[in-house]
Amino acid sequence: MSRTSMLKNRASLTHKLSYAVRNPARITPYVKRTARDTWLRLKHPNHVDYYRAVMASDTNRNPEAAVGSQTHERWLALGEMQFNYLAEHGLKPSHRMLDIGCGNLRAGWRFIAHLDAGNYYGIDISPDILISAKQTLTTYELQEKLPHLTITQNLKLDFLPEAHFDVVHAHSVFSHSPITVIDECFANVGRILAPGGFFDFTFDRTEGAEHQVLREDFYYRTETLVKLARKHGLEARFMEDWETRKHGQSKIRVNNPS
Repeated sequence: MSRTSMLKNRASLTHKLSYAVRNPARITPYVKRTARDTWLRLKHPNHVDYYRAVMASDTNRNPEAAVGSQTHERWLALGEMQFNYLAEHGLKPSHRMLDIGCGNLRAGWRFIAHLDAGNYYGIDISPDILISAKQTLTTYELQEKLPHLTITQNLKLDFLPEAHFDVVHAHSVFSHSPITVIDECFANVGRILAPGGFFDFTFDRTEGAEHQVLREDFYYRTETLVKLARKHGLEARFMEDWETRKHGQSKIRVNNPS
């Protein structure tokens, strides 16, 4: 990502006006989305309830677009990118994996195929997208791998066993999360990490002012998230090798030093 992109404040009026001038065809869709999101925020003041409603609306139109892929080819490519990265970082069939915000298994079906039966645990706040996930599971004939697909209300992770997961993964989750949700995850993820395990997550990175757009997209500075992880006794480092991938988000890895 370019330095210019890192300094953009997408919430500013100047950026919005400039973007509208350069992309007039996107004005009407943006206005419609703003109206829908405003209504959903009024109806669901809690962020998780609000974003669950957003996902229900988006999934009803197109489950693959709901997880950020506008074409099936892009859906496949992004899933492959996530899988290849973890495979290069030593993901083994024997590892037990928690996939936070598993969506409709864009990457999940590849993880499930790779892991031993029962070793994949996917959670999501959206029942609608989990129904689509089960359809993906059927499409790729992975029923015998017995993955766990579970709806969740928060990231307290209190229903999961201690020191159980070798890999915890959250792709395009914190990019849609206010800092309170990220803080809740950091407060609890260390408990479920197995010795030597790690937690990878992507986020929308800015080197300027932290901001959000429509309460759907949140932009954070790297040092903000590293410091927040440290507050909960976790070690965090920016993953430079992820930056070589053709993806708009950045990645941080968290370890539990204990």
